[in-house]
Amino acid sequence: MKRNENIVLLSRDHHFGLLHAWKIKQGLKKGVALERIATYIIFHWQHNQEAHFLEEEKFLFPYIKHELIDQALKEHEQIRQMIEQCATAPTEALLTDYAELLTAHIRYEERVLFPYMEENLSDEVLSEIGRNLCNEHHTEEEEYPDEFWQ
Repeated sequence: MKRNENIVLLSRDHHFGLLHAWKIKQGLKKGVALERIATYIIFHWQHNQEAHFLEEEKFLFPYIKHELIDQALKEHEQIRQMIEQCATAPTEALLTDYAELLTAHIRYEERVLFPYMEENLSDEVLSEIGRNLCNEHHTEEEEYPDEFWQ
């Protein structure tokens, strides 16, 4: 499905989020030290994911009051809590759960939430969202030096 041009920037970020989760899963499969993977998770949060969540919460979610938004916000909070736990007490189960929740969350937004919003928001509102995102969007970049997933 073609994404509306006004929210395509968020979908592009989702590609990097899925890649992030894949790298974590690869690291776990290879038996990489949990602290190395947790350090990567924190790095990704600070350099990419936090800005993405804030953009969705500021520029996209306020336009609809719906249980679909409530679910996305709940998942954002769960992910934030998991990242905090990664910083202090990473376990294999936590890192696995984080990667799985992040993947499921992105799939949910792409397959359920974004299509719903595209169908239910006016062209004017979508254009306003697009203008706001263009003015403040943080472009995701993956420049992490420890390629533990290789």
